[in-house]
Amino acid sequence: MVEELVAVGVTLGSLGVVYAMAAARVIKQYERGVVLRLGKLQRNVRGPGFTMIVPMVDRLNRVNMQIVTMPVPAQDGITRDNVTVRVDAVIYFKVVDAAEAVVEVEDYRFAVSQMAQTSLRSIIGKSNLDDLLSNREKLNQGLELMIDSPAIGWGVQIDRVEIKDVSLPETMKRSMARQAEADRERRARVINADAELQASKKLAEAAHEMSEEPAALQLRLLQTVVAVAAEKNSTLVLPFPVELLRFLERAQQAVPQQPQEQPQPQRSQAGGNHAEAPSVARAEPVKLPDSGARDAEVGELGPSGGSRSGQD
Repeated sequence: MVEELVAVGVTLGSLGVVYAMAAARVIKQYERGVVLRLGKLQRNVRGPGFTMIVPMVDRLNRVNMQIVTMPVPAQDGITRDNVTVRVDAVIYFKVVDAAEAVVEVEDYRFAVSQMAQTSLRSIIGKSNLDDLLSNREKLNQGLELMIDSPAIGWGVQIDRVEIKDVSLPETMKRSMARQAEADRERRARVINADAELQASKKLAEAAHEMSEEPAALQLRLLQTVVAVAAEKNSTLVLPFPVELLRFLERAQQAVPQQPQEQPQPQRSQAGGNHAEAPSVARAEPVKLPDSGARDAEVGELGPSGGSRSGQD
């Protein structure tokens, strides 16, 4: 009798251990447990830690409450300005209501993925190419709103949607490169023309100043010579400006001429002829005794051999 009671006790104990092992569940910190008892939802969602369910009656579904990062496959589409593009994105979402995520949708991950793909195609068709390339923040907000509207009923909250890459055809890339190059060249020409205009104004002012001060032109010429002469492997061909010649001519005329005392040349008259010669020695008038000739004034002796006296 005792042996039978012991056997029954051991059997019941074994069944209790098996039942406890079948009913015991452990829910992690980032999970929530949704229990379906005989197919009916139990509103009390099980929190993290140890919990018990009824074996063969209850079914425990663990729902991850962490933020899920899901890549959206690249979608081909045509923009509003008829450009074929290929766009991919990434979506960040999390479950905020575990019971609705289990009951309202069969697989909330697959549902969010499909909704993201269709929304991405729709946003491509409504946008221009320039918006896809430069105004992505606005498109991200619109895409997030389109996905979040139906996901709220699934117990899912969309945190953020980002467009990762926009792939263009090679022909479009070449066209955009040519357009960018032309725009760069246009801006370079405008900047160059503006620089030429400013330089011409400054040169005109400098020429005006140099015309008032001719010495500045000479100094500027010397500075140019010094600048060019720094390159020892170059041949310098220096133009000589006419203004510099005029400046030197005016400078020479401006120098005052000092008077110099020079002996006045004497004139000698003989036979009615006048002759001028440099003065060497002054002669005294001589009286000729044998004739009544007039006094002859001996002129200055010069290289021509002196003076002549007229006789009959």
